[in-house]
Amino acid sequence: MSEARSTRTRTPRTETDDVATADRAAAAEQVPADDETETTEETGDHETCPECGGRTRVESAERVCADCGLVVEADRIDHGPEWRSFDDDDTDPKRTGAPLTRSRHDRGLSTEIGRSTKVKGRKRRRLARMRTQHNRAQISTKRDRNKVYAYTEIRRLTGVMGLPDSVRDAACALFDSAQDESLLRGRSLEGFAAACVYVACRTADVARTVGEVCAEAKATEDEHQAAFDAMNRELGLPIAPSGPAEYLPRFASDLGCDPAVERRAGELAERAVEEGIANGRNPVGVAAACLYTAARELDAEYTQQEAADVADVTPVTVRRTYVDLTEE
Repeated sequence: MSEARSTRTRTPRTETDDVATADRAAAAEQVPADDETETTEETGDHETCPECGGRTRVESAERVCADCGLVVEADRIDHGPEWRSFDDDDTDPKRTGAPLTRSRHDRGLSTEIGRSTKVKGRKRRRLARMRTQHNRAQISTKRDRNKVYAYTEIRRLTGVMGLPDSVRDAACALFDSAQDESLLRGRSLEGFAAACVYVACRTADVARTVGEVCAEAKATEDEHQAAFDAMNRELGLPIAPSGPAEYLPRFASDLGCDPAVERRAGELAERAVEEGIANGRNPVGVAAACLYTAARELDAEYTQQEAADVADVTPVTVRRTYVDLTEE
């Protein structure tokens, strides 16, 4: 009795698939070398298919195997902005609040009752009363009230003086430290705000004098000095005496000096510190004198009065340091 013969025919595509399957099986049986194992571990499961070992490709939000069609990864993380556009709100598509910041007493995590021009009459007045009560409830203690006032003054100072956000955040953190050590009792909050901004400028190598800070602050120089002395004594501020080289770039920019004049002024400032010419003198006046001396040596047309006005000192201060620098 003859055996039944199979009527199935093998198409060229079927033969090709069988060959590919056999090749993958043979490759899977082979033990990879150490280098290949390390490479596979480094690339991870995203490069090869866990089922058949084939290559994967990215299609929209999915990673799919090119050989067997297995979905290896779905719902990939979108690292773009956390918002999308809505049909009814094209002006502000953001769905998140402001980032955390040290310049707010609550780190910027508080909520607000917004305003709308579409609300009229009784509902609008009710929302206004709710907004007032909500603002009052945000500040529950005197400690928070002092912090809100000081932070507001620090933000105003840094904005008026054109200081970076890093200085603003450092000044707010320093005020927190002073409040934790109970240094505010009997002293001016405005003085502490000015002193915190000044110390933050010194630690960040942003050249600002006490007079420049107090000129924009609501505190006097005596209030600033009292707060600064208290923080320096109790907190041990990591600041060293300022040198004339810290003020040179800003003064040179205000005068419009050439780079050659600024470089020569830097050399003169280093010499003034090494030879003791700057000892016991205002570093601002020494910096102005160095710029004036460098301008005279390089035939730049700057007067003593112009250099003194930039540094907010008298021409006599510039002239005395100039005489000492030019003496042989």
